[in-house]
Amino acid sequence: MSFTYYRTIRFQDTDAAGVVYFANILSICHEAYEAALESLGIDIKKFFTNPSTAFPIIHAQSDFIRPMYCGDKLFVTLTPLKIRVEQFEIDYQIYINDKLTVKAMTRHVCIDVTSRKKIGLSAEIIKCLESLR
Repeated sequence: MSFTYYRTIRFQDTDAAGVVYFANILSICHEAYEAALESLGIDIKKFFTNPSTAFPIIHAQSDFIRPMYCGDKLFVTLTPLKIRVEQFEIDYQIYINDKLTVKAMTRHVCIDVTSRKKIGLSAEIIKCLESLR
C-alpha cells in the first residue's frame, strides 16, 4: 500500500501568477518522502545527518495536470519501486479534491558517503521500500 501525505499549499509555495511554482513541487514530494520514512520509525535526523550511506536524487521529473493555488488542501501518495541493486524510484501523485493534479518521480542511488561510490541497498532500506508498496 502506498503512503499518503496531507498538506496545504502556502503562499510561499506560489509564484507571481498565484500558482504553485514548478520547483516547489519537488520540495512537496520530498516532504512526503521524509514523512514516509518517519512513519516507518526511521529517525530522519540520523538518516540525513552524517550517515555512512546516502541516497541522492539522480533524476527527477514532474507532469502538471492542473494548477494548485494558495489554500488548496492536497494529498500526496507515494509509491517506491526498487529498480536496481543500488537504485530505487519513488512515484508521487498529488491530488486536490480527489482529482489528480501532478505526477512526479524521483530516482535515488545508494552511495557510500566516504568513497562516493554506488553500493547496494541495505536490507533495512529494501524492507522499508517494500513496506510502502
